[in-house]
Amino acid sequence: MGLKMSIFCFLSLVCYGLPAQSISKKTTDDFSKLKWIEGTWTRTDSKPGRSGFESWQRISSHEFLGKGVALKGADTLFVEKLKIEIRDNAIYYVSDVPENPQPVSFKFTKVSSSGFVCENLNHDFPKKIEYQRSGKSLKATISGDGKSIDYSFVKK
Repeated sequence: MGLKMSIFCFLSLVCYGLPAQSISKKTTDDFSKLKWIEGTWTRTDSKPGRSGFESWQRISSHEFLGKGVALKGADTLFVEKLKIEIRDNAIYYVSDVPENPQPVSFKFTKVSSSGFVCENLNHDFPKKIEYQRSGKSLKATISGDGKSIDYSFVKK
């Protein structure tokens, strides 16, 4: 009977997996505050002849996928693959751009129903990313080492 019970326990672990890492209520609550980001945000402060947008889609209760695109006329100048995800009981903003060999993660340090701040002090630039929403308007700021760049968007 002991051997059968051991096999049963082993198979149970294999079939049902080890207990998943628990995610705190604060992390899931903070993540749910980000629902406003879903959709397409059109850039309003591009140079003449240029345009851009960010588009976000919630794909699960723990992940948003997005992309940022810069255009010159009909030509694509730049594409950034984006992700917001819960990992290791924290929320991360992940940017994947052609210039970097690997995606770069920025850990959320502040979350509200109208914005967020995330940081990676080990990254060259930016070290900090901030999104602040007011109605259908969005201001994104990237900064670090005394330099700051603002981007303005409106929700489509």
